[in-house]
Amino acid sequence: MTDAAMVRSEETQKSQVDPETTERLIAEKHIGERIKRLRLKKSMGLVELGRHTGLSASFLSQLETGRVVPTLRNLARIAMVFSKDLSYFFDTEPQSMFRVHRRKDRVRLPQTGVEPPTYFFESLGYMVPDRHMDPYFAEFIPLAEHQEPKAHLHPGFEFLYVLEGELGLQHGEHQCTLEPGDAVYFDASTAHSYFCSAAKPASALIVTMHQPLPAQTVAPLRPAAPPAVQRPSATIPAAPAATEKH
Repeated sequence: MTDAAMVRSEETQKSQVDPETTERLIAEKHIGERIKRLRLKKSMGLVELGRHTGLSASFLSQLETGRVVPTLRNLARIAMVFSKDLSYFFDTEPQSMFRVHRRKDRVRLPQTGVEPPTYFFESLGYMVPDRHMDPYFAEFIPLAEHQEPKAHLHPGFEFLYVLEGELGLQHGEHQCTLEPGDAVYFDASTAHSYFCSAAKPASALIVTMHQPLPAQTVAPLRPAAPPAVQRPSATIPAAPAATEKH
């Protein structure tokens, strides 16, 4: 072998990717799982995907289970079927959100700006950064004599489910009394207030979605989910800044 041939041989060996490295990359990117998710999302079987890509169902099955390493050509065929760019299979997947909030770790806080407070609440989502909703557990105390509930409002929508007791709700011109098992969903940009309407405390789960209403439209019963998410205010449904520290 001539010197030039030896140099070319060494350069070829250096340019070749280690098969183990390739398989490790495929495994880390979960390419097989991504292919399967795309297929199932379209309710497509392996045989049907094979017809679209020109690949056999058995080969596609091996791709999804990681038993074979796909070529870029094969991935490109699959990506085109699902209108995806080839980079879809190599982009970093977003981390799935999962947070457990133990009861012993929660902080019980009083209603702000009212003395004595008419309710106490605990944030059930304070450990979740950039959350899209704010869940609370709230306990409502019977009103003192001559005490009036304090109304508040905020952008977005609110869902309330009564656990125990009787809970009064004032929403604009509407007023109702809710009992255990009753639920209500309403536009939170209208002034609203809660009050315990019996001699014993009432408790409820409250979930707020802090989303501004679309401009120049009537508030829908179901939010349109615009991209911006506003931070909670200081009253229910709003956890004060102290809850973010726990």
